[in-house]
Amino acid sequence: MDGPLSDAAAQLAAAGTDVVRVGYADILGTERGRDVLVSQLPRTLGSGLAFCRSVFGTTPQGDTVDIDGGRGDGLPDVVAVADLATLQAVPWEPGVAHSIADLYEPDGSPASDSPRQVLRRVIERFAELGLRPVVGPELEFYVLERDPASPTGWRRYGEAAGNVYVSGLKGDPDNFLLRTLRLLGDYGIEAVSGNHEYSSGQFELNLWHSDALDAADRAFRFKSAIKELARREDKLATFMAKPFNDEGGSGFHLHFSAWSEDGEPAFDGGPGSEHGLSKTALSALAGILAHAPALTAVSNPTINSYKRFGPDTIAPWLVDWGLDNRSAMVRVPPERGRATRLELRLGDATANPYLAIAGLLSAAYVGIRDALTPPGPLRGYGYDPTKAEKLPADLAASLGALEADTEIRDMLGAKFVNNFLTYKRNELERFSRFVTDWEFTEYAYHL
Repeated sequence: MDGPLSDAAAQLAAAGTDVVRVGYADILGTERGRDVLVSQLPRTLGSGLAFCRSVFGTTPQGDTVDIDGGRGDGLPDVVAVADLATLQAVPWEPGVAHSIADLYEPDGSPASDSPRQVLRRVIERFAELGLRPVVGPELEFYVLERDPASPTGWRRYGEAAGNVYVSGLKGDPDNFLLRTLRLLGDYGIEAVSGNHEYSSGQFELNLWHSDALDAADRAFRFKSAIKELARREDKLATFMAKPFNDEGGSGFHLHFSAWSEDGEPAFDGGPGSEHGLSKTALSALAGILAHAPALTAVSNPTINSYKRFGPDTIAPWLVDWGLDNRSAMVRVPPERGRATRLELRLGDATANPYLAIAGLLSAAYVGIRDALTPPGPLRGYGYDPTKAEKLPADLAASLGALEADTEIRDMLGAKFVNNFLTYKRNELERFSRFVTDWEFTEYAYHL
């Protein structure tokens, strides 16, 4: 390792880079990490960076949940090893480069709680089918600006109605999106376009498709970068699923295809095939539908996530699929040939990219392995619960579905799933004891 690290340090120093930020995703998808001086790179990273493994049990409020291998075991370490292939200069921080890290146990085995390692394992299983999964992420988010008069201290940036799919100053009066798009264009995450979304202060950026692990890395970096760039302007960028009662939620859509070992599109059915889809694509689709309740746990992982769902929200509510139909949980875009793909519209923007993609691939793997067959596609506008099963209506139900789905548990890893369930059920327990503004407004005056 010293050789590659010494070479990397020399190249970085020659480029004027004196700090490497080594980061990784925790269970929420939040970045954790450490800044390392390039002059000390081989010595500091040679054996990896030690972190307390209870980082995977740390809540947004800083509490520590007692996951397996965490607090109850004396708060032991995991080791972060920089993946030098991911080194990338940070355009808005002169002299700083960023590297994504893999997490390992002190004995050198992959850390089961590391979301990146979870996805690696699923990709290895997918390779058993002779297939290479490719993913294109789409993420929505809100930008907020300070407002001392607001109960939260924030208001939506650029408040105005009807700025759907616009660009320029009309929906972005400070040109935040334009500056951000240019900077991200130099950050290696292949953000290719951006626009104002449906709601005031809401934006979407599209990332180019690539191999599943690289797509997850880029989506992870994207979320961290957006929040950091907003902080630089004294704004707040949030990927919260539904931050406002009077506006829509933010989605995390995944365009998914698979390729054969000889580089051919495995989802294209060619002339005369059913809907132009191959049997592999139809079986992958069937697997996603069959395991959708469990997938909600990793695609919609917060209490707030389920307030984005519902009829007439243009967010999924039912377990269904459709041909170029945005009211379905899985949309099959109209392109065929090498562009044949499935679009999973289930996830919201709070999802950890590694876990959302790992869940998607897990369900597709089971469907292809077992040659499952999907039901017929949705016709017309969706949201009719007499035509398809409802998705879980809350976090508790989705966690129960994940716990009961032995095939998805096996794909993601039993220890990871158990710790994920422990962590998220702690969230439910804490929320159940917290008095909300809604309760005070509803009850205090009349009761």
